[in-house]
Amino acid sequence: MSLARAAPQGLERGRITNVHQGDCHVSGDLEATLTTVLGSCIAACVRDRVARIGGMNHFLLAEQSGAARDRYGASARYGAFAMEQLINKVLGEGSGRKSNLEIKVFGGGNINSSLADVGAKNAEFVRGFLASEGYEIAGEDLGGTFARRLMFRPVQGRVFVKRLDAAAGKTVAREEMAIADRQKVEVSTDDIELF
Repeated sequence: MSLARAAPQGLERGRITNVHQGDCHVSGDLEATLTTVLGSCIAACVRDRVARIGGMNHFLLAEQSGAARDRYGASARYGAFAMEQLINKVLGEGSGRKSNLEIKVFGGGNINSSLADVGAKNAEFVRGFLASEGYEIAGEDLGGTFARRLMFRPVQGRVFVKRLDAAAGKTVAREEMAIADRQKVEVSTDDIELF
């Protein structure tokens, strides 16, 4: 009996790149597969359908800071930066036309019942961000009470999602909290504008 995991039907794994929290990877390699594990985090998969290039990011937003100038608070700018970085990389390496982009979003699970539902706030943020930038979401798997394993073939635009069991979700929640604790940064109250 083999203990090796079988790939989902229709997925040839090719060259795997793990996308960790805070990362953004773009590829036009026919053999590339981008993968990540999400709890309350969000991953966006953006593809230029014409240039056949795509990428994935992975980010965790802190809770709303209450800053008056920013609907989601100053801390949400990390999510805005992650989205802008990915979209700009795909546009820069692709056709450069926003109308050619296909965007799919994943994650935002409520995997730790002892915390406020950060995942729901993350899902609200990514939907709002994309709508405000004039993008339609081509596909999504957001929310729920589970973690997810995500595999994305950027050239083909195919996404495979596996919903993980409660034990895996607890592990993901611990890892997210440890990373978030290490990344706490003081945000200046000065007006900062990302473009």
